[in-house]
Amino acid sequence: MSCSQWTTDEVRSLCLEQGFARAAVAPADPTVRRKELEAWIRDGHHGTMGWMAEHLPVRADPGQLVDGARSIICVLDRYADGTPDVIEGGWGRIARYARGRDYHVVMKSRLHAVCDQLRERAPEHVFRACVDTAPLLEREVAARAGLGSIGKHTLLIEPGLGSWLLIGAIVTTLELDATGPVDEEDPCGTCTRCIDACPTDAITPWSVDARRCISALTIEHREPIDESFHAAMGDWIFGCDICQEACPHNEPTARTRDLLRHESHAAPVAPGIGGRSDDGSAFRLQSVLTWDEDTRRAAFAGSSMKRAKLAMMLRNALIAAGNFLRDHEDPDLLGAIRALSGDEIPSMVRDTARSVLVTLEID
Repeated sequence: MSCSQWTTDEVRSLCLEQGFARAAVAPADPTVRRKELEAWIRDGHHGTMGWMAEHLPVRADPGQLVDGARSIICVLDRYADGTPDVIEGGWGRIARYARGRDYHVVMKSRLHAVCDQLRERAPEHVFRACVDTAPLLEREVAARAGLGSIGKHTLLIEPGLGSWLLIGAIVTTLELDATGPVDEEDPCGTCTRCIDACPTDAITPWSVDARRCISALTIEHREPIDESFHAAMGDWIFGCDICQEACPHNEPTARTRDLLRHESHAAPVAPGIGGRSDDGSAFRLQSVLTWDEDTRRAAFAGSSMKRAKLAMMLRNALIAAGNFLRDHEDPDLLGAIRALSGDEIPSMVRDTARSVLVTLEID
């Protein structure tokens, strides 16, 4: 193997060989949005995600994540094509990114493979693979690398791919030529479809209030969900895709349906287990309301959904069941809610069940 260092084009080729849809390089510079980030946290918009505040200095400066960092290699995985869901009544919907295998695992393993190759010609350099869990502002870095621009819903929009994207990164001390533009373009213009579509009013231009966001409430929030949000949550029990479904960049076309989507995101995890649909898009609510811990583990094996604990999933399913029963009769589903309202049930689940019953005007 040659002792020469890597070029940016060679690095991008390595990433594309691992099945990533796009790859680019950004300089490992501190964020230019630190004041906005600090204000967002100061205003409490991070909700119960305390780690956002705890790791702010590192999140704002990749040089604190990897000492001597010079470059960040960014990759994109496209996990959905935006084809509309067809969800039956009495089922609880899950966000598209969580329907396949755990992206943290499958993306990081491919990034580690890239790191191993890079070390062959640059053994003196550090390469750290990051997929979502590291304190890194991935969307800003990806935009800086030229992989797209951040939309009003705060997600990265890549022309031709939309925002059905997962971002991975390799922070490295190796200096590479950056690929991105100095100035980001506004991908939204006067469009406000995502803001208008959000049923909990969580979105203002280029900012999301996690205290109101259905995705954050169902996945990150580990306490009872305020009753004022119950009706707006509809049938979502893990995550939410409403703002992305409303985005014009995500409208499915013949061209976008043929774009690269990694196989790990296309195949549903554990269909049939715990009442999961064959396409992986939803769980039967009555089944979820009977789960024990073993069933939850089996249903979420190999999935990024495992971060949602049993009590959280019961809470979410109770809310979705209540929303369904407002307009439909289902004695068995109602019985499942009643079964979780007893004094012996853990408080968050019990109190949610009782709240739903009160809303349905059932004693």
